[in-house]
This record gives sequence, structure tokens and C-alpha cells, in this order.
Amino acid sequence: MKRSLTAALALVLAAPLALAQTTTWKSDPVHSEVDFAIKHMSLTNVHGRFGAVNATVVYDAADIAKSTVTATIDVAGVDTGETARDNHLKTDAFFDVSKYTTATFQSTKVVKSADGMTVTGNLTLRGVTKPVVLNVVGPTAPVTGMDKKQHVGFSATTTIRRQDWGIGTSFPAAILGDNVSIEIDLDVAQQ
Repeated sequence: MKRSLTAALALVLAAPLALAQTTTWKSDPVHSEVDFAIKHMSLTNVHGRFGAVNATVVYDAADIAKSTVTATIDVAGVDTGETARDNHLKTDAFFDVSKYTTATFQSTKVVKSADGMTVTGNLTLRGVTKPVVLNVVGPTAPVTGMDKKQHVGFSATTTIRRQDWGIGTSFPAAILGDNVSIEIDLDVAQQ
């Protein structure tokens, strides 16, 4: 009987420890961003960034496959450093921000990789949802921020085909490259 009571007590005490493996992290908007690069006239890459990114990472250190990532990206805040180009990107020829002010990402699968993780998920951009794969480095070692919360960093890269999302379809690849490189840097704080 004493052994059964001890085993039951051990299970009750172990349950919170198992739950503690999962932590929720929210992006710090001041230190997180989504950048992109696309070939122009087959000559050079044009770089830009989107406005604020609001991401939530639910991280399960014990079982990475149970981790999830969601993000909302402010497409209306697109910035390439050239106002006329930015205004053109906001039109219905490209991002159509009058209808679609944000893009969203929802993970469907997280797998451990050599440098961090491979995160597969659905990217919704301009009202079109397609699967993408993010190659993620991280998390970094935690650091206590000025907000007294633990912060970690993640960096992710992927390449998408702009025409898959109906972006700039009237421009041939010789004028505007079809492949868009995307880099995501997230500073996330533990909640």
C-alpha cells in the first residue's frame, strides 16, 4: 500500500514538470522583422521589409514536434526604401493592400534539424494559402531583457515563387524574378 501511495504521489508531482516543458513566446515588435529580396531585370537584388510581425511560438523542449508557430505580418507596411516603388507594391498588381493588409503563417509540422528546426506551414498572402518550409536556426541561449522576461532568438529563411500567390503576374521573370528570398528574425519573450 505504501508503495502504491508513493507511486501515485510521484505521478501527481511529475505531471506539472511534464507540462512545464511547453513554453509560450511572443515576438518583440521592435526587434523582429521580415525581409525579402527579389531579382530585378536579372541584374541585381532589390531588398525590402514588411511592417510589424506579430508571432507566437509555443515551444516544447521535450518534444519539438509538438511546437507551433503562428505569425501575422503587416504587408501594408512594405518598405523598399523607394516611396514610388512601395506605393506600386501596395496596388492590386502586387500585394493589393486595400484588400489584404496582412499575411499569416500557421505551422503544420515542426522537425528538429542540425541547426535548429524545419518548420512547415501555410502562408496566406494576398488571400492565397500555400505551403512553405522555413529553415530555422534557434533558439538562441536565453537572455533576460529589460522587461525582465526571458528572450530567445530565431532566424528563418525560405524562398517562395511570387506568381504562386498572384503577385506581379503581369511581369515576366526576366523583368522581375519569380523567386523571392525571405528572411525572418524573431526576438521572442517568454510569457
